[in-house]
Amino acid sequence: MNRRFPKLKRTLQRLVIGVSVFAVILAVSWFLLPRPVLFPTGLGFSKEVFDRDGNLLHLSITNDGKYRIPVRLDAVSENMIRATLEMEDRRFFSHVGADPRSLLRAAWGAASGQKLGGASTLTMQYARLRWGLRTRSWSGKVTQVFRALQIERHYGKQEILAAYFTLAPYGGNVEGVEAAARLWCGKSAHDLTLREAAALSVIPQRPTVRKPRADNRASQAAQGRLMARLTGTADAVDGEFALAPIPVPRMVPHLARRLAENQISHTTIDRSQQFTVERSIAEFLERWHPQGLRNAAAILVHAPTREIRAYVGSAGFYDAQIQGQVDGVIARRSPGSALKPFVYALALDQGLMHPGTLLDDTAHRFGGYNPENSDRGFLGPIPASEALRRSRNVPAVELASHLKPPGLDGFLRNAGVAFEKPPGEYGLSLTLGGGEVTLEELARIYAMLASDGISRPLGTKLIETEPAPPSLSCAARTLTLDALRVGSQSNTPHGLAWKTGTSHGFRDAWACGVCGDWVLCMWVGHFDGTPMPGLFARDTAAPLLFQTVQRLGLHGSATPRPSEIVDATLCADSGCLAGPNCPNRVRGPFIAGVSPITECDVHRKIDGVVREFWPEHRLEQFRRAGFPRMQSPASRGGTAPRIVSPQPALTYIVRPGFAEKNAIPLEAEAGAGTRQIHWFDGNRYLGASAPSQPLLWQPAPGRWSLQAVDEAGRATQVAVHVIAER
Repeated sequence: MNRRFPKLKRTLQRLVIGVSVFAVILAVSWFLLPRPVLFPTGLGFSKEVFDRDGNLLHLSITNDGKYRIPVRLDAVSENMIRATLEMEDRRFFSHVGADPRSLLRAAWGAASGQKLGGASTLTMQYARLRWGLRTRSWSGKVTQVFRALQIERHYGKQEILAAYFTLAPYGGNVEGVEAAARLWCGKSAHDLTLREAAALSVIPQRPTVRKPRADNRASQAAQGRLMARLTGTADAVDGEFALAPIPVPRMVPHLARRLAENQISHTTIDRSQQFTVERSIAEFLERWHPQGLRNAAAILVHAPTREIRAYVGSAGFYDAQIQGQVDGVIARRSPGSALKPFVYALALDQGLMHPGTLLDDTAHRFGGYNPENSDRGFLGPIPASEALRRSRNVPAVELASHLKPPGLDGFLRNAGVAFEKPPGEYGLSLTLGGGEVTLEELARIYAMLASDGISRPLGTKLIETEPAPPSLSCAARTLTLDALRVGSQSNTPHGLAWKTGTSHGFRDAWACGVCGDWVLCMWVGHFDGTPMPGLFARDTAAPLLFQTVQRLGLHGSATPRPSEIVDATLCADSGCLAGPNCPNRVRGPFIAGVSPITECDVHRKIDGVVREFWPEHRLEQFRRAGFPRMQSPASRGGTAPRIVSPQPALTYIVRPGFAEKNAIPLEAEAGAGTRQIHWFDGNRYLGASAPSQPLLWQPAPGRWSLQAVDEAGRATQVAVHVIAER
């Protein structure tokens, strides 16, 4: 007996040493386990796009064909965490990756042929998903355990649980609890109820069999059992509950693609307004399909904040026949006349005109450029505001030719338009669409008209920056928008200021509208450049604009005019300040201290009768335009008087105190039948004389502009320089 104790003692000592060495080896091995990468290399995630209220607008598919969204554990509801751990791993927070009790129970079950449950912990399940392990073999199971221990060695429980919720399969091509919550429940994982969480938690065990659908009895039975464990009671309703899958959100696909490139997910899109614009375009194209219209694009902007509220890149993203994946909002196209309002606004700011100024709508060649109107005709002299409203080409080009540098080209570039050609390459053709712009760029510059005249990029909330001087004054913006509202069609929404543009060859039709704080720009056409012969923007894009504005419920509101805009009484015929002889008068605005305002000299009283004395070039324009005024005496044929005296090349000297000797003879030759020549010093009537008979004029020193007018209204001018004798 005594001999046995030393032997037993030595055996126990060896056992303790062996266990200790094994423990040391395990400990050393544990600490030496290499740190694995938690997610597979190159794992892709779906791109999410949310509207301004946080609603999911668009969910893209990954390159490997999955809907997969990265998960933060704090964005998963406690209901989902509780249900998942109850279903998969109750002792998740107490083991180190592998649960010895579960392993022993599973081994005994395999040896005895009994079903005693699986051995996999949640960490082991993640290891299988992460490395794609086949765990039905002993070697696969050993590898799974090793990987689970390796993960637990280097990552916390919260990280592991979040990783599981990112890769767990939830039926079909849906991976991760966030994607599952979005597509199977229509909400975020943060908002899942306990019943929804239970329905989702049973899927990963058998994702193919338990994929959500209305009649999936296998899934309903499993979730019923899980709910009984979670609540402690069996409720028949729990076994009948079914998830309600929703269509994959696919709104704003063009914008979603742009945002994905910049890793942006939250937008300023208004879901309701987006849907309204899309529906309006779809119904419009359905009506116009017989006429050959196939595609359209649109952008809606809240001008004060520059927020994009609706974005439609094409009529159908997945329609290959219309090249639907091309983004019409950023495609560069010729805008036709859509840029004309900015020519007029710049001209107003530079004092080249006021809304009532007469502009020439007649055949005119600008160097090698010979613009024509869309109707191939000319209207003659026309007020500036009407020329803009009726989109006359020649007056717009004429104004553009007089703009101070950098002109329209420089203004648009400074406002954010990225022309493909360098400055100066487009010339005056830019006024009529000679340079290509995008729908987004148009919306950006029209937002300047609608708000503060300052160029800012679209799409983000207003950020306070260094104050920038406006590119367009408030007065010029106000008068330009007024011109675009006046004379609107009967079906035009109230308060809408709008402008259209038709590109050369009828390839593009545009319509841009400003309604209160809102800017809506629309394009109709074909991305392949197929023309639409005879279809002007006023017949296509404009009706689409009107319809969409009405459906959006946009309304323009009256805004106070800036103090620098002053109303004056104007001559309705000449557009100048009304003189004492002007028979037709109207009230019209001008910019105080900027607009060119002179008194009308067209209407003059001769022998008690008011007659019109138009410059010769105006008479010719009236004649070509066929206005009734052309039937007046001022329209008859013949030549204007030829002034013989004074001579423009001479300087006339007057001597103080010799009034009679200082008189200068006014003399002109005239055609046959002319009885009198009327002489004017500006608007001041000097008198009349017979042809070739002098009228003595006693001027003071200065520079004078004399006019000789015959009875038919034909006139000739001469500049006279008079100085005093020293």
